[in-house]
Amino acid sequence: MERISYTSSKKIGCETMKPFVYDLTLDGWKSWAKEQGEPAFRAGQIFDWLYVKRASSFEEMSNLPKPLRTKLEEHFGFVTLDEITRMASKDGTVKFLFGLHDGHAIETVLMRHDYGNSVCVTTQVGCRIGCTFCASTLGGLKRNLEPGEIVAQVLEAQRLLDSTGERVSSIVVMGSGEPFENYEATMDFFRIINDDHGLNIGQRHITVSTSGIVPNIYRFADEMTQINLAISIHAPNDKLRSKLMPVNRRFPFEDVMKACRYYIEKTGRRITFEYALIGGVNDQPEHAEELADVLQGMLCHVNLIPVNYVPERDYVRTPREDIFEFKRILDRKKINTTIRREQGHDIAAACGQLRAKHMESSKR
Repeated sequence: MERISYTSSKKIGCETMKPFVYDLTLDGWKSWAKEQGEPAFRAGQIFDWLYVKRASSFEEMSNLPKPLRTKLEEHFGFVTLDEITRMASKDGTVKFLFGLHDGHAIETVLMRHDYGNSVCVTTQVGCRIGCTFCASTLGGLKRNLEPGEIVAQVLEAQRLLDSTGERVSSIVVMGSGEPFENYEATMDFFRIINDDHGLNIGQRHITVSTSGIVPNIYRFADEMTQINLAISIHAPNDKLRSKLMPVNRRFPFEDVMKACRYYIEKTGRRITFEYALIGGVNDQPEHAEELADVLQGMLCHVNLIPVNYVPERDYVRTPREDIFEFKRILDRKKINTTIRREQGHDIAAACGQLRAKHMESSKR
């Protein structure tokens, strides 16, 4: 997972801006320090201020010489995430709606589990994949997020947890957008949060979910990381999958399965297949039977997701008994299966719902 990221300036939307301070990996900071004629240990000090002490300005970095702090101010900017809304669920889930510097908004979700605190991050403003059951695609794709804008979401959640002495223990890249269509930024994000000099979130505690961007599934396999891979399939065949997920016309189901088999063979790691159950659409016993046949012999796990009601979409929730029948069929066929535990149901915690409401109210 070797890559050094540093650019002197970049274009975000229509604006040319300084790089964000959270864009750089530790190696990126070392390269920048060398370029500036600074000793290599300064990179570690900067990284410590950003991720351990969680400084929010260069002035706070008191063990750095004043001229170096001035250079940092000239070269970099802090990510500004303006909290538009924060909603707290009775189950402890917290959903943030953050405003970005260019007027766009993104969502981040903090989920509390018995085994620790997980943050679900967003990698794009909007999404172009077009899944018909998801609110993230409403309004289409606006732009990719920079690595630092993804990192900043984790830091905002961590600052909330700091008040109770807790920490973020795991990350799921399952928020709005398709991370494998923002591949380089997503990989830099992983390098930054995984670094043991910073947030030190282990690779096995990170999961990335893709709708099946085939070339980057192969690419990710070749990275040989310990990061968990999840694939959104939501149907057992091409015809139904194309109806639910237009991306299937670009990357057909069979090609996605070939890429998944390559990943398993290359890494020896299990894949999670995410399957959103939609009432009367893809949740019938014959769908479960067909899915089990497709997945036979694969090192995999199926995560069944009862679809959230989205007012802008015309789908209904699968009845409880049908969900369990679907699981029983997969279990009987020896496919390891779980049903996702719902969190934040009372605060519109499904991807894109809060942002969609914000977009609608902004228009009014």
